[in-house]
Amino acid sequence: MGFQATRRFGAVLVALAGLYQLAPLQSVCLRHCRSPAEFLSSHWRAGSAGAWRMGVEHGTFCVGCCWLLMALLLFAGVMSLLWIAALGVFVLLEKLVPRGEWLARASGVLLLGFAAYLLATSGTTVA
Repeated sequence: MGFQATRRFGAVLVALAGLYQLAPLQSVCLRHCRSPAEFLSSHWRAGSAGAWRMGVEHGTFCVGCCWLLMALLLFAGVMSLLWIAALGVFVLLEKLVPRGEWLARASGVLLLGFAAYLLATSGTTVA
């Protein structure tokens, strides 16, 4: 795959991540993932099977809130440890800071802008 095709693929992935950051499903997943104690109190199941089920449900919410960012991390991380660190810190902040849902929405807009930039410059050659 050439540089331009890779750049276009990256732009599409960044755009999908940006759109997902703005999606209601991402907000629901983030809300559940951000407060494990609240999740446990409202979804409590007794016994080992109940613990297993709660773990799977909570894990699904946690993966659901950032799966496209993780895909982006894999794509960008192949090229740069700095991108891995930056995206990892962002996911951590999104889950831990107060009002993280606003951080998610702002990142969605920024990701869409970055995707547009990548698409606009994908025809340029690199020396």
